Parts: sequence; C-alpha cells; structure tokens
Amino acid sequence: MNKTISYNVLEEVKSAEGNIISLCALLSNKDLNKNKTLIIGVIHGDEPQGELLINKYMEEHENKNLLFIPCLNPDGRNKGTRTNSNNVDINRNFPTNNWERTEYGNYYGGAQPTSEIETKFLVNIIEKYKPLAIITLHTPYKIVNYDGPAQELAGMISDIIGYPVEPSIGYPTPGSFGTYAGVERSIPTITLELDEYASIESLYEPIEEIFDNL
Repeated sequence: MNKTISYNVLEEVKSAEGNIISLCALLSNKDLNKNKTLIIGVIHGDEPQGELLINKYMEEHENKNLLFIPCLNPDGRNKGTRTNSNNVDINRNFPTNNWERTEYGNYYGGAQPTSEIETKFLVNIIEKYKPLAIITLHTPYKIVNYDGPAQELAGMISDIIGYPVEPSIGYPTPGSFGTYAGVERSIPTITLELDEYASIESLYEPIEEIFDNL
C-alpha cells in the first residue's frame, strides 16, 4: 500500500508559463512560528536534484515543522535552463543593496530587482512566514556555502554530508538570495551545493539526516 502523502500546500502561484509554484508544509502539531526552516529546490532550472529530494522527503515523513518550495523555477526546469522563462537568473534578481543590471546571459539579473514572479513569491513567503533558517539546494560544487549567522548550521550540514564549509562561493553574486536573506536580513541561509553526478538515492540519505536534524 502506498503511503498517504501528508503535506499541506499553503501557498501557490502560477509562473509566466502557467506552471504551479507551491509552498508546502508537513503536517505538524507544532506552531509554525517555532523552529521552522524553509527549504528550496530548483532556483536554477538545470539543477533538478533539489525537487526530487524534497518530494521524496515529504512523501516519507510527517510531523516535521519544515516549509518546502520543491521547485521555485518550473519553467526553467521544463526547459533545462538555468534561467526562467524570461531568461532571468532568479538568483540575481533579489532586491539587494548590491543588485546591478548585468549583461544578458545565464547570469542576467533582470531589468530591475524583483521583476520576476518567482522572486516575488519567495520574498512574500519570507515576509509572511518568517523562517528562522533557510536552505537552498543547488549543484554542482560539493560545498556548504553560508550567508548571515549560519556558521553553526553549516557545520552540522558539513558533518553529515562531508562537504567543506565555504563562506564564499568564490565569485561575485549581485542580487543573490544569500545576500538578500542571509547578509541583509540576518536569516541563517545555507546554499548547499550537491554533487551533480551523484544519484538521487545516494544523496537522499545525507539529505534525510540533515532535514531530520533541523
């Protein structure tokens, strides 16, 4: 018998191409204002691992006080592109002090900050639900990058998954989510860069342990 899926969809929005972007929560007796972490997959459409891992976790667990956006960029996921349907890199589109209009291409941050449906959705979720920590799942660098007061959380994740902790991704990221949430709003924010060549099965064990420890 298949396990009954036990998560709630709290918020939804449609992308420019009509795909659904959802905020989900596992059923819990806890107050959502306590100890909640927001976990986000597929900010970049060519990094699908996060959605697969999140969906598997939600299907197998309940009574965890976690929030999930399994796929922030479904248009990019469907096309296999880093950017969304407007050719904007969502991770350069946040309203940060260092946002700048960049050249058109894979890292194009849009005509102005928060121009994209996906960015607006995530900004609104953070303002409404006030997560105490945030983890975004990316590939391919095999590091635990952090922004804001997240060093302790980064260390816990590193101990489980075996990736080194890196406070910098190593190149400029104007308008990035890490700067928006971690640096400018002091929300502990992790960018977990997974091995793009590892199977979902091999990634799931450490991801499950990480989520269980949040």
